[in-house]
Amino acid sequence: MADTDNKVFCSWSGGKDSCLALFRAKQVGATPTCLVTMMIEDGQRSRSHGLRQDVVEAQAAVMGLPVIMRATSWANYEASFLDALADVKAQGVEVGIFGDIDLQDHRDWVEHVCASAGMRAEFPLWNESRLGMVLECVDVGIDCRIVSCKAELMGQEYLGKALTRELAEALEAQGIDACGENGEFHTVVVNGPMFHTPLELEADGIYEHGGYWAMDYRLSDTLDVVQKGFSDKTNSIYRIK
Repeated sequence: MADTDNKVFCSWSGGKDSCLALFRAKQVGATPTCLVTMMIEDGQRSRSHGLRQDVVEAQAAVMGLPVIMRATSWANYEASFLDALADVKAQGVEVGIFGDIDLQDHRDWVEHVCASAGMRAEFPLWNESRLGMVLECVDVGIDCRIVSCKAELMGQEYLGKALTRELAEALEAQGIDACGENGEFHTVVVNGPMFHTPLELEADGIYEHGGYWAMDYRLSDTLDVVQKGFSDKTNSIYRIK
């Protein structure tokens, strides 16, 4: 990745890859300004990792960033993403950070959409070792939990587990990609070098959807939060005191 001196937004899934990509960009001089997260049609959960809206908002809050959300179907995904990028560009931001590693088709789509919006996409993790990405997350202090996993490959017992070096290596030994890049599992970040304070989540049951087991995490009742809006077209976020 080339040095990034300008302001950037991050396409934010709530998981380890987008978190590590943003961290790397910040390390070479980028200034994060906001997160962009796409939600399911009713706006209650993130489309990629199934995280509750307030969990994503809380992640943004502990990083001191606003989050721009759009509720969308897969059919309208590109138009909704472009609408979100229009809000980002209106703030003078023209560079996006994406956590893609090596799926060329998705990178092609991202570059196409960003170009349509008059913006540039950066991929700090591109073409690096998948296992290496996980180990780097551990080394820099990105603490994440498995929030969903493909039922045919992984049992419910993996839900809620911290993605440690030991677990990553054990998954690889079983033929499961340690990064989950093939859709084997997804994660939720609860702490990291950009977090001002750890995020406290509580398990609120397990559910199944689309061939995946998923842990339904909610914000801990012990969190002291206040709601703060950023603009008419961004969702509110929660600042943790």
